[in-house]
Parts: sequence; structure tokens; C-alpha cells
Amino acid sequence: MRIDYNIIEILKKINRTGSLDSKDLKRLSPEEKELIENIYNSGLVKEALIFSESIDSEGSWQEIKTKLKQHTYTKTIPLWKRAYKYAAIFIGIIGLVFFYQEMASSEPENKIVTDSIELILDNGDVQIISASGEKQIINKNGQVIGKQSGDKIDYSSNTAVDKLVYNKLKIPNGRTFNITLSDGTVVYLNSGSSLKYPVKFLNGMKREVFLEGEAYFEVSKDKLHPFIVNASEMNVKVLGTKFNVSSYKNDTEISAVLVEGSVSLSNDLKPKNEAILTPGSKGVLTKSNLESDISLEKVDTSLYTGWIKGDLLFRKSSFNDMAKKLERSYNVKITNHNQLLNTLKFNASFNVNIENIEDVMTALSHIHPFIYKINNRNITITN
Repeated sequence: MRIDYNIIEILKKINRTGSLDSKDLKRLSPEEKELIENIYNSGLVKEALIFSESIDSEGSWQEIKTKLKQHTYTKTIPLWKRAYKYAAIFIGIIGLVFFYQEMASSEPENKIVTDSIELILDNGDVQIISASGEKQIINKNGQVIGKQSGDKIDYSSNTAVDKLVYNKLKIPNGRTFNITLSDGTVVYLNSGSSLKYPVKFLNGMKREVFLEGEAYFEVSKDKLHPFIVNASEMNVKVLGTKFNVSSYKNDTEISAVLVEGSVSLSNDLKPKNEAILTPGSKGVLTKSNLESDISLEKVDTSLYTGWIKGDLLFRKSSFNDMAKKLERSYNVKITNHNQLLNTLKFNASFNVNIENIEDVMTALSHIHPFIYKINNRNITITN
């Protein structure tokens, strides 16, 4: 049987109003009431609605009730005053089974230690960036061209640079970083990514950067100077907009997702064939067929931009694709010897700032039983 109709109606009401009315809970059983409260307090109402439509078995619903009985929800201290480590996960395997699990502790555990962030200057010098420190960015002539503070670098527009000079920022797995370019454009770099960019954009020249990996761009408007992202074989051209580009070497496709504004996409092999993205759409170039046209589709942009806040969102993802993102986000290596696992499709939500990699693996193994071992940064799944 499907989830009780009352639960779905209450979730829809919360989604519309943004609040939970205690009167709506009176007609629910204790287990159902606890489920609603957990979902609401964790900000997962929209997620729950998506997956509730897919639960169609008595066993799935009974599993939810069983899991809820295993975990209690303390209400004596306001939520905003407490430090939690959640394993709040929606995971779908074939039938898109919904599963919610919460674990409370006094302090969130840190994720696995990562490698260094590297800033490569135009003369080839490499500077190590500490995400907890501050420093001035100085070029080979002794000029201050920018300032780093924490996980951000801000390049000054007042730098006396009269020729095109590039820096390159390399972000290791397990880290993210922000750059504000000289024109005010903000770039959020995801784990395992690098960006090559001018320390100052020059008048009369296009604004051009080179991306390997994934980044979210908030481009400052400048009609006279188009902004171009070179992402392997695909180029993204804009005047001022917000969009996400993903171009990892080990992925099968290069993609761009538009949040706001308008962009044009082109293929290096077919530069005259441009594709225009509209807000809420995704353009894809398949690496195995680079001579093909860029395909377009409507998408939920939050699935592609959630990583900025630490969210890892998966929808009907193969375990293989899922593992790639987990490897980059947690700076681990996953070796899977369970062939059945690779044939399954998952829907899942994690947050790298809340759940560590062991939380993730434990949650997955509860849904589809498998044995795994974590040895430093190496994770081996046996059967």
C-alpha cells in the first residue's frame, strides 16, 4: 500500500505555507507524527514529497516505521542551539524506497583530511593556500593583485596590469573554494577542479576563463565584454548570468545548467552550431560523440547547484556515477567488487558538512546490504 494520504496532504500543506500546523498532526499515529516532525525540522519537505509518490509497497512503509522507532527526536533544546550530525537520507533503489535516519551527537565529525589548495602564478611559482588563513596575492613585479581570506580570493580591479596575465587555482578533492575576479564575477569551484583566469580583464578584450572540473558562475554584466568559459570541448558564452558548468575528465559528458539569464553553448568541433540555454535548462555534450549536437533538457537546477552549500543530491543515479562524486567530495577512493550494486539506481541526499563518508557508506549498506572496509582514504566494497 502507499503512504497514508493524510501524510502526503500535510507535506503538501507545509510545502505551500512553509510552516507546520500542530492541528494537522492530531489525526496521525505516533510514528507518522514523528516522521512528519523529523522531515519538517530537517528542511526536507520537498524531498519527501518527491519520494512519497514512489513508495508503493507495504514493506517499504513498514521499514520507515521500524527506522523511526530506533531513533528519538529530542525537543528540550531549540534546534538552532544544538549541534547535530544527521544522516538524513532519501535513497531509492529500483522501487525508490524512502528511508530516513537521524543520528544525534554533540559535535559533527570532520571529513577526511584533504590535500592543499594550490595557486599557480603566471611565472610558474606555486603558492599553498590555507583555507583558514589570510595572505596577499603578489605578482612577479611585487604588485598586490589580490587578497585571500579564508576560502575566498578577491582580485582587485585597480591593479596596474596592462597585459593579459593568468593565474590558475587548483582545488583538491574534499575541498571547495571561491574566487572573485577583477570584474566582480564570483566563481564557486567544486572539489577536484581547477580554473585558469586573468588576474585582470582588459578593456576591449573578451573575458575568458578555462575550467577543468565543476564551477558555479555569477557573472557580472558587461555587454561590451562577453564572458566565455572554456570547458574542454564545450564553450559557454554569456554577458551576465548565473550558471553551473561541469567538465570532469573522468565523466562521460560535459554539461551546463542555467539558473538565471541566458547563455549560448558551442562545440569546438562544430563552432557554428550554437545552442541557447534558457533558465531551468541543461545543455549536454557527450564525450563519446563529440561531433554530435549539444542536447537540451529541462531540469531542476537545485540538483546541480546544491554542492555550493555542501549538498550532494542524486536522482536515479547509478552507483558508479554516485561513487565518482563521493570520491571527489570526500577525497577518497572507492573500489567496488559488488557487481549487483552497479546495476542499481539511487536517489539520495547527503551533506558533506554534516555527514562523513562512513555515515554515507553505513546508510547505503542499510538499504542494499554490502560489506565494506575503510582504510584511510581507501574504501573497498567486497560483496
